[in-house]
Amino acid sequence: MSAAPLRLLAQEPADLEVVSAALQDAVAKIGDIRWDAGARTLTLACNRFRWEAGKGRGKGGERVRSALQLGDVTGVQARNLRRDAKQAVVELLSIGFEPGQEAPGGTVLLTFAGGGDLKVAVDCIEVVLADMSEPWATPRKPGHEG
Repeated sequence: MSAAPLRLLAQEPADLEVVSAALQDAVAKIGDIRWDAGARTLTLACNRFRWEAGKGRGKGGERVRSALQLGDVTGVQARNLRRDAKQAVVELLSIGFEPGQEAPGGTVLLTFAGGGDLKVAVDCIEVVLADMSEPWATPRKPGHEG
């Protein structure tokens, strides 16, 4: 890879904030979100905007294919996400953590544009983010109202 691939591990809420910042404005298809109850994992394959690259190539910036995996998952609840619409594209806004009654467990909350979210119940925070491809130029930089 020409650019150093991002590899992050989160085991504490503060670590999860770093992963959330790296994944802000990542886009994925609903079909690229997979929960494996037997393995107790939730995996999200996405195209992540490389905020750390600065301007990158062109006016917009760069995107890279990335994978996010949450471990020790005990359950997943989706709200306003149509699981049958496998080709529908969602944009990830943030990842947060709500502590449960017994530490270190709780809920990892993935919030998407348009009001959708995933509540992922976990026994502990065990999150890995890894870039899987070479970055490519994109003409559009995500915009935010300020």
